[in-house]
Amino acid sequence: MNSWKTPSPAKTGEPPQRTRRPRGLVGEIVENLAASIRTGQMNPGEKLPTEAEIMARFDVSRTVVRESLSRLQASGLVETRHGIGTFVLPPQEAGNFKITAQDFATVADVISVLELRISLETEAAGLAAQRRSPENLVALEAALHAFQDSISQDSDAVPPDFQFHMEVARATGNRHFADLMTYLGTMIIPRTRVNTAHSAPEGRLNYLQRVNGEHESIFIAIRDQDAEAARAAMRTHLSNSRERLRRGSNAHTTQPQAGPAETPAPLPSPIGVNTLA
Repeated sequence: MNSWKTPSPAKTGEPPQRTRRPRGLVGEIVENLAASIRTGQMNPGEKLPTEAEIMARFDVSRTVVRESLSRLQASGLVETRHGIGTFVLPPQEAGNFKITAQDFATVADVISVLELRISLETEAAGLAAQRRSPENLVALEAALHAFQDSISQDSDAVPPDFQFHMEVARATGNRHFADLMTYLGTMIIPRTRVNTAHSAPEGRLNYLQRVNGEHESIFIAIRDQDAEAARAAMRTHLSNSRERLRRGSNAHTTQPQAGPAETPAPLPSPIGVNTLA
């Protein structure tokens, strides 16, 4: 497995950057592996290095490696076969409609995608409330708990955040919603582009708890098969994300080590995890 790119000599010749946040390290690993896949240095069907090998190469923790692989998987570049490893997927067929990383270059771009999501995911939440199965509820609740577990660590909780929205799409019973979410991948989560969690005035932990509280409101409405409440909760959640970005007049798009961030809009207090059925 020597075909994947190693960090540049400028980086490897320096001591490990321990001051970097795990979020920045995740971006570094994702960018490195994605570049190796897209340039053909790693071919479809080829197995990625093991978690231990990636940990050693980048001098990072297992948590950082797993979050990096989750992002690659959500972006459709790799798939993980449990007990076997992670493998490169064939390139997805290009269609006329595209949203790429370049379409998230500015805060305004991120807001534009959020506006698209508001229209699509609001209806998806309503359909999910009408059609959800017991299995869907289990998957949704698991995503909520995974989010809560992530925010107790030094993580931006992007993978479980994306997973929750993916499970709402799946609960619609309409594969096109899930296909679109798979196509968009974790790029749709604003925290992958704009440094919100670590710079929020109320602190990273409270900020992410409030986001997960909004997810819980969506879950409860879907669980109770209240389609209108589910639509309202999803619209509120995504609109709050949009307003948090709009209020950040000094916000900038995030590279692995982000700059200034925006001031979040006031939000209702989150529902506690112990309210889940």
